[in-house]
Amino acid sequence: MKLYTFPVAPNPTRVMLYLAEKKHAGHELPIDQVIVDFRENEQKSEEHLQRNPFGKLPVLELDDGSYLLETLPIIEYLEELHPDPPLIGSTPRERAQTRSIERIIELGILRPIGGLVHTTDSPLGLPPNPPVAEYFREELPVAAKHVDSILADGRPFVLGDQLSIADLALAAGLQLGRMKQIGVEDCPHIDRWDAAYRERPAAKEVMMF
Repeated sequence: MKLYTFPVAPNPTRVMLYLAEKKHAGHELPIDQVIVDFRENEQKSEEHLQRNPFGKLPVLELDDGSYLLETLPIIEYLEELHPDPPLIGSTPRERAQTRSIERIIELGILRPIGGLVHTTDSPLGLPPNPPVAEYFREELPVAAKHVDSILADGRPFVLGDQLSIADLALAAGLQLGRMKQIGVEDCPHIDRWDAAYRERPAAKEVMMF
């Protein structure tokens, strides 16, 4: 299999962190990573559009030559193939709780940070859009405060003692923000979690900011 990806971009980063965490836990997945350079607009090339007609990343190319799109389906497919160590949970309840908080983080933290980046100082050259930036600036603290309250008991990971895809989504979103000096404010427990997560071998391997 091949993973088409690009460093720092938050959705590819989530899958890259997933693969790195599996590897450092002793379960390396046989997947080649291929860079599609956003800086050169390679995601809009005819070659990549044949993989993903929406011109987005990540894309997972399967062994039969077909393609799997979108971050969560890619991760869930890989988790079905390689369930150890579990990063989505081991029971129906654990999996539901993991997916629930992961979506809160994706939609309430990662998405607003991405929106702020691309409406203020877009690395892709998108024009500033102050009204939309203000919308994301007001939206970001809602989920951030919620996640901060979850982490207030000192737990090492969002769901407690077990690393999960929720942590990967949070790490990817915060990294994108750091690239442009955008982050969550007045969330000391997220700050503590973030500093600790960035010391993990998988994070050091994948993350650039």
